[in-house]
Amino acid sequence: MPTIISIASGKGGVGKSIISSNLALQFSRHGHRVVIVDLDIGGANLHILFGVLSPSPTLSDFLERKIDSLNSVVHPLSWAKGLGFIPGTGETLIAGNLLHTKKQRLLRQLHSLDADIVILDCAPGTNYHTLDCFLYADFHITVATPDPTSVIEVYRFIKLAAIRKIITHLSRQLTGEVRHSLTNQDFSTVQEVLEAFGQTGEDQKAEARSILRSFCPYFILNRVTDKAKFSTSSLQQVVSKFLDTELIVLGEIPQDEAVSQAIRHYLPVIDRSPFSPASTALTQTFYALQQRLTHTQPISLTPNGPRLTFPTTLPTSLTHSRTRR
Repeated sequence: MPTIISIASGKGGVGKSIISSNLALQFSRHGHRVVIVDLDIGGANLHILFGVLSPSPTLSDFLERKIDSLNSVVHPLSWAKGLGFIPGTGETLIAGNLLHTKKQRLLRQLHSLDADIVILDCAPGTNYHTLDCFLYADFHITVATPDPTSVIEVYRFIKLAAIRKIITHLSRQLTGEVRHSLTNQDFSTVQEVLEAFGQTGEDQKAEARSILRSFCPYFILNRVTDKAKFSTSSLQQVVSKFLDTELIVLGEIPQDEAVSQAIRHYLPVIDRSPFSPASTALTQTFYALQQRLTHTQPISLTPNGPRLTFPTTLPTSLTHSRTRR
Protein backbone atom coordinates (compact mmCIF):
# COMPACT_ATOMS: atom_id res chain seq x y z
CA MET A 1 0.00 0.00 0.00
CA PRO A 2 1.54 3.34 -1.00
CA THR A 3 2.18 6.29 1.27
CA ILE A 4 0.06 9.23 0.11
CA ILE A 5 1.27 12.85 0.25
CA SER A 6 -1.13 15.68 -0.60
CA ILE A 7 -0.01 19.14 -1.73
CA ALA A 8 -2.49 22.03 -1.75
CA SER A 9 -2.79 25.80 -1.56
CA GLY A 10 -5.38 28.36 -0.61
CA LYS A 11 -5.22 30.05 -4.01
CA GLY A 12 -3.91 29.25 -7.46
CA GLY A 13 -0.72 30.49 -9.07
CA VAL A 14 1.63 29.80 -6.15
CA GLY A 15 3.70 27.11 -7.89
CA LYS A 16 2.11 24.10 -6.25
CA SER A 17 2.33 21.86 -9.32
CA ILE A 18 5.97 22.83 -9.87
CA ILE A 19 6.81 21.83 -6.30
CA SER A 20 4.79 18.62 -6.64
CA SER A 21 6.58 17.56 -9.84
CA ASN A 22 10.05 18.30 -8.48
CA LEU A 23 9.43 16.44 -5.22
CA ALA A 24 8.04 13.49 -7.18
CA LEU A 25 11.18 13.38 -9.33
CA GLN A 26 13.37 13.49 -6.22
CA PHE A 27 11.58 10.49 -4.72
CA SER A 28 11.94 8.52 -7.95
CA ARG A 29 15.65 9.32 -8.12
CA HIS A 30 16.01 7.73 -4.71
CA GLY A 31 14.73 4.44 -6.05
CA HIS A 32 11.02 4.67 -5.22
CA ARG A 33 8.09 4.05 -7.50
CA VAL A 34 6.15 7.31 -7.59
CA VAL A 35 2.81 8.30 -9.10
CA ILE A 36 1.74 11.94 -9.08
CA VAL A 37 -1.99 12.55 -9.55
CA ASP A 38 -3.35 15.81 -10.96
CA LEU A 39 -6.51 16.42 -8.92
CA ASP A 40 -7.12 19.94 -10.18
CA ILE A 41 -10.46 18.80 -11.56
CA GLY A 42 -11.35 20.88 -14.60
CA GLY A 43 -8.10 22.89 -14.60
CA ALA A 44 -5.36 20.31 -14.98
CA ASN A 45 -1.88 21.39 -16.09
CA LEU A 46 0.56 18.84 -14.64
CA HIS A 47 0.87 17.00 -17.96
CA ILE A 48 2.10 20.19 -19.60
CA LEU A 49 4.94 20.49 -17.07
CA PHE A 50 6.03 17.00 -18.15
CA GLY A 51 5.82 17.85 -21.85
CA VAL A 52 2.80 15.64 -22.58
CA LEU A 53 0.41 18.06 -24.27
CA SER A 54 -2.49 15.74 -25.15
CA PRO A 55 -2.47 12.79 -22.74
CA SER A 56 -4.86 9.89 -23.12
CA PRO A 57 -6.36 8.32 -21.12
CA THR A 58 -7.01 10.87 -18.37
CA LEU A 59 -8.68 10.94 -14.99
CA SER A 60 -11.93 11.78 -16.78
CA ASP A 61 -11.95 8.31 -18.34
CA PHE A 62 -11.73 6.74 -14.89
CA LEU A 63 -14.36 9.03 -13.36
CA GLU A 64 -16.76 8.31 -16.21
CA ARG A 65 -16.11 4.55 -15.81
CA LYS A 66 -14.61 4.15 -19.26
CA ILE A 67 -11.65 2.64 -17.38
CA ASP A 68 -12.08 0.46 -14.31
CA SER A 69 -8.63 0.65 -12.75
CA LEU A 70 -6.80 3.84 -11.79
CA ASN A 71 -3.53 2.03 -12.56
CA SER A 72 -4.57 2.01 -16.23
CA VAL A 73 -4.49 5.82 -16.31
CA VAL A 74 -0.85 6.11 -15.16
CA HIS A 75 1.50 7.53 -17.79
CA PRO A 76 5.10 6.41 -17.12
CA LEU A 77 7.81 8.93 -17.98
CA SER A 78 10.52 7.31 -20.08
CA TRP A 79 13.16 9.81 -18.96
CA ALA A 80 12.49 9.38 -15.22
CA LYS A 81 12.72 5.79 -14.00
CA GLY A 82 10.00 4.89 -11.52
CA LEU A 83 7.98 8.07 -12.07
CA GLY A 84 4.53 8.18 -13.62
CA PHE A 85 1.63 10.62 -13.56
CA ILE A 86 -2.13 10.60 -13.89
CA PRO A 87 -3.28 13.57 -15.98
CA GLY A 88 -6.27 15.51 -14.77
CA THR A 89 -9.63 15.80 -16.41
CA GLY A 90 -10.80 17.88 -19.33
CA GLU A 91 -12.68 21.15 -19.10
CA THR A 92 -16.16 19.79 -18.46
CA LEU A 93 -18.93 20.70 -16.04
CA ILE A 94 -18.95 17.15 -14.67
CA ALA A 95 -15.25 17.32 -13.93
CA GLY A 96 -15.60 20.65 -12.15
CA ASN A 97 -18.50 19.43 -9.98
CA LEU A 98 -17.47 15.95 -8.93
CA LEU A 99 -20.21 13.84 -7.38
CA HIS A 100 -19.61 12.39 -3.93
CA THR A 101 -19.81 8.80 -5.19
CA LYS A 102 -17.21 9.45 -7.87
CA LYS A 103 -14.92 11.14 -5.37
CA GLN A 104 -15.16 8.21 -2.98
CA ARG A 105 -14.40 5.73 -5.77
CA LEU A 106 -11.36 7.79 -6.73
CA LEU A 107 -10.07 8.00 -3.15
CA ARG A 108 -10.52 4.27 -2.56
CA GLN A 109 -8.47 3.40 -5.62
CA LEU A 110 -5.55 5.64 -4.70
CA HIS A 111 -4.34 2.93 -2.32
CA SER A 112 -4.41 0.37 -5.13
CA LEU A 113 -1.90 2.27 -7.27
CA ASP A 114 1.25 0.31 -8.06
CA ALA A 115 3.60 2.71 -6.29
CA ASP A 116 5.54 3.29 -3.11
CA ILE A 117 4.56 6.95 -2.95
CA VAL A 118 1.52 8.73 -4.38
CA ILE A 119 1.59 12.52 -4.55
CA LEU A 120 -1.76 14.29 -4.86
CA ASP A 121 -1.51 17.64 -6.63
CA CYS A 122 -4.76 19.07 -5.27
CA ALA A 123 -6.83 21.84 -6.79
CA PRO A 124 -6.54 25.29 -5.19
CA GLY A 125 -9.34 26.56 -2.99
CA THR A 126 -11.43 25.19 -0.17
CA ASN A 127 -14.29 23.25 -1.71
CA TYR A 128 -15.19 19.90 -0.18
CA HIS A 129 -13.57 17.99 -3.02
CA THR A 130 -10.19 19.65 -2.43
CA LEU A 131 -10.36 19.42 1.36
CA ASP A 132 -11.33 15.75 1.30
CA CYS A 133 -8.55 14.83 -1.14
CA PHE A 134 -6.06 16.82 0.92
CA LEU A 135 -7.10 15.15 4.18
CA TYR A 136 -7.22 11.66 2.67
CA ALA A 137 -3.41 11.60 2.49
CA ASP A 138 -1.03 10.35 5.15
CA PHE A 139 0.99 13.58 5.03
CA HIS A 140 -0.25 17.07 4.11
CA ILE A 141 1.75 19.91 2.53
CA THR A 142 0.51 23.46 1.97
CA VAL A 143 2.13 26.03 -0.33
CA ALA A 144 2.01 29.84 -0.43
CA THR A 145 4.03 32.78 -1.69
CA PRO A 146 5.05 35.78 0.47
CA ASP A 147 2.17 37.76 -1.04
CA PRO A 148 -0.19 38.75 1.82
CA THR A 149 -3.28 37.41 0.03
CA SER A 150 -1.56 34.06 -0.51
CA VAL A 151 -0.56 33.79 3.15
CA ILE A 152 -4.06 34.70 4.31
CA GLU A 153 -5.59 32.14 1.96
CA VAL A 154 -3.24 29.34 3.05
CA TYR A 155 -4.11 30.03 6.69
CA ARG A 156 -7.80 29.93 5.76
CA PHE A 157 -7.21 26.66 3.93
CA ILE A 158 -5.48 25.07 6.92
CA LYS A 159 -8.24 26.28 9.24
CA LEU A 160 -11.03 24.86 7.08
CA ALA A 161 -9.12 21.62 6.60
CA ALA A 162 -8.84 21.29 10.38
CA ILE A 163 -12.56 21.95 10.78
CA ARG A 164 -13.41 19.45 8.05
CA LYS A 165 -11.15 16.85 9.65
CA ILE A 166 -12.86 17.16 13.04
CA ILE A 167 -16.38 17.10 11.62
CA THR A 168 -15.69 14.15 9.31
CA HIS A 169 -14.13 12.09 12.09
CA LEU A 170 -16.48 12.84 14.97
CA SER A 171 -19.74 12.86 13.00
CA ARG A 172 -19.34 9.12 12.48
CA GLN A 173 -19.98 8.68 16.20
CA LEU A 174 -23.24 10.62 16.09
CA THR A 175 -26.70 9.80 14.76
CA GLY A 176 -30.03 11.44 13.96
CA GLU A 177 -30.66 15.15 14.31
CA VAL A 178 -27.47 15.80 16.24
CA ARG A 179 -25.32 14.47 13.42
CA HIS A 180 -27.35 16.30 10.77
CA SER A 181 -27.11 19.58 12.67
CA LEU A 182 -23.37 19.43 13.24
CA THR A 183 -22.42 18.24 9.77
CA ASN A 184 -24.53 20.94 8.11
CA GLN A 185 -23.56 23.81 10.39
CA ASP A 186 -21.38 26.48 8.78
CA PHE A 187 -18.48 26.77 11.22
CA SER A 188 -16.04 29.65 10.73
CA THR A 189 -13.60 28.96 13.60
CA VAL A 190 -12.12 25.95 15.30
CA GLN A 191 -13.44 27.19 18.63
CA GLU A 192 -17.00 27.03 17.31
CA VAL A 193 -16.45 23.40 16.36
CA LEU A 194 -14.98 22.54 19.76
CA GLU A 195 -17.88 24.20 21.57
CA ALA A 196 -20.48 22.49 19.36
CA PHE A 197 -19.04 19.03 19.86
CA GLY A 198 -18.47 19.81 23.51
CA GLN A 199 -22.23 20.05 23.90
CA THR A 200 -22.51 16.40 22.87
CA GLY A 201 -20.09 15.36 25.59
CA GLU A 202 -16.67 16.13 27.04
CA ASP A 203 -15.24 13.02 25.42
CA GLN A 204 -16.03 14.38 21.96
CA LYS A 205 -14.48 17.74 22.80
CA ALA A 206 -11.31 16.07 24.08
CA GLU A 207 -11.15 13.90 20.99
CA ALA A 208 -11.58 16.95 18.77
CA ARG A 209 -8.59 18.58 20.46
CA SER A 210 -6.60 15.39 19.98
CA ILE A 211 -7.44 15.40 16.26
CA LEU A 212 -6.20 18.98 15.97
CA ARG A 213 -2.90 18.25 17.69
CA SER A 214 -2.27 15.24 15.46
CA PHE A 215 -3.05 17.17 12.25
CA CYS A 216 0.36 18.93 11.91
CA PRO A 217 0.38 20.06 8.25
CA TYR A 218 3.62 21.00 6.50
CA PHE A 219 4.32 24.31 4.77
CA ILE A 220 6.51 25.46 1.88
CA LEU A 221 7.02 29.14 1.11
CA ASN A 222 7.62 29.64 -2.62
CA ARG A 223 8.97 32.49 -4.78
CA VAL A 224 10.86 34.26 -2.02
CA THR A 225 12.88 37.37 -2.97
CA ASP A 226 14.79 40.01 -1.04
CA LYS A 227 11.81 42.32 -1.46
CA ALA A 228 9.13 39.66 -1.02
CA LYS A 229 9.75 37.95 2.28
CA PHE A 230 7.50 36.59 4.98
CA SER A 231 8.20 35.37 8.49
CA THR A 232 7.07 31.74 8.50
CA SER A 233 7.38 31.77 12.29
CA SER A 234 4.53 34.30 12.39
CA LEU A 235 2.26 31.93 10.50
CA GLN A 236 3.33 29.08 12.77
CA GLN A 237 2.37 31.12 15.83
CA VAL A 238 -1.05 32.00 14.42
CA VAL A 239 -1.77 28.37 13.53
CA SER A 240 -0.67 27.24 16.99
CA LYS A 241 -2.73 29.89 18.79
CA PHE A 242 -5.99 29.71 16.85
CA LEU A 243 -5.97 26.14 15.51
CA ASP A 244 -4.19 24.39 18.35
CA THR A 245 -1.96 22.46 15.97
CA GLU A 246 1.62 22.63 14.72
CA LEU A 247 2.62 23.95 11.29
CA ILE A 248 5.93 22.44 10.20
CA VAL A 249 7.98 24.52 7.75
CA LEU A 250 9.79 22.32 5.24
CA GLY A 251 11.57 25.02 3.27
CA GLU A 252 11.62 28.29 1.37
CA ILE A 253 12.08 28.32 -2.40
CA PRO A 254 13.57 31.49 -3.97
CA GLN A 255 12.23 33.18 -7.05
CA ASP A 256 14.46 31.88 -9.84
CA GLU A 257 14.48 32.42 -13.60
CA ALA A 258 15.72 28.84 -13.93
CA VAL A 259 12.22 27.66 -12.99
CA SER A 260 10.62 29.60 -15.85
CA GLN A 261 13.23 28.27 -18.27
CA ALA A 262 12.58 24.70 -17.10
CA ILE A 263 8.83 25.13 -17.63
CA ARG A 264 9.46 26.32 -21.19
CA HIS A 265 11.49 23.15 -21.79
CA TYR A 266 8.83 20.95 -20.14
CA LEU A 267 11.22 19.78 -17.42
CA PRO A 268 11.39 19.93 -13.61
CA VAL A 269 13.95 22.55 -12.63
CA ILE A 270 16.02 20.05 -10.60
CA ASP A 271 16.56 18.19 -13.87
CA ARG A 272 17.30 21.06 -16.23
CA SER A 273 19.20 23.32 -13.78
CA PRO A 274 20.24 21.14 -10.82
CA PHE A 275 22.62 23.74 -9.35
CA SER A 276 20.27 26.72 -9.54
CA PRO A 277 19.11 28.41 -6.30
CA ALA A 278 15.59 26.99 -6.70
CA SER A 279 16.91 23.46 -7.28
CA THR A 280 19.15 23.68 -4.23
CA ALA A 281 16.24 24.85 -2.08
CA LEU A 282 13.92 22.17 -3.50
CA THR A 283 16.50 19.49 -2.72
CA GLN A 284 16.86 20.75 0.85
CA THR A 285 13.08 20.77 1.14
CA PHE A 286 12.91 17.20 -0.13
CA TYR A 287 15.37 16.01 2.50
CA ALA A 288 13.48 17.86 5.22
CA LEU A 289 10.34 16.04 4.07
CA GLN A 290 11.95 12.60 3.85
CA GLN A 291 13.32 12.93 7.35
CA ARG A 292 9.82 13.73 8.61
CA LEU A 293 8.38 10.75 6.75
CA THR A 294 11.01 8.42 8.14
CA HIS A 295 10.70 9.62 11.73
CA THR A 296 6.94 10.10 11.80
CA GLN A 297 5.76 6.83 10.31
CA PRO A 298 7.50 3.81 8.80
CA ILE A 299 6.72 3.45 5.11
CA SER A 300 6.52 0.07 3.39
CA LEU A 301 7.52 -0.56 -0.19
CA THR A 302 4.79 -3.21 -0.29
CA PRO A 303 2.20 -4.24 2.29
CA ASN A 304 4.54 -6.97 3.54
CA GLY A 305 7.75 -5.68 2.06
CA PRO A 306 10.88 -3.94 3.35
CA ARG A 307 10.76 -0.50 4.90
CA LEU A 308 11.32 2.59 2.81
CA THR A 309 14.60 4.15 3.88
CA PHE A 310 16.29 7.40 2.95
CA PRO A 311 19.83 8.77 3.32
CA THR A 312 20.20 10.79 6.48
CA THR A 313 22.58 13.44 5.13
CA LEU A 314 22.20 15.96 2.36
CA PRO A 315 24.64 15.35 -0.50
CA THR A 316 26.94 18.25 -1.34
CA SER A 317 26.10 18.03 -5.02
CA LEU A 318 23.41 16.72 -7.31
CA THR A 319 23.93 14.60 -10.38
CA HIS A 320 22.38 15.74 -13.63
CA SER A 321 21.47 12.50 -15.35
CA ARG A 322 20.31 13.85 -18.69
CA THR A 323 19.25 16.81 -20.76
CA ARG A 324 16.13 16.60 -22.91
CA ARG A 325 15.51 19.29 -25.51
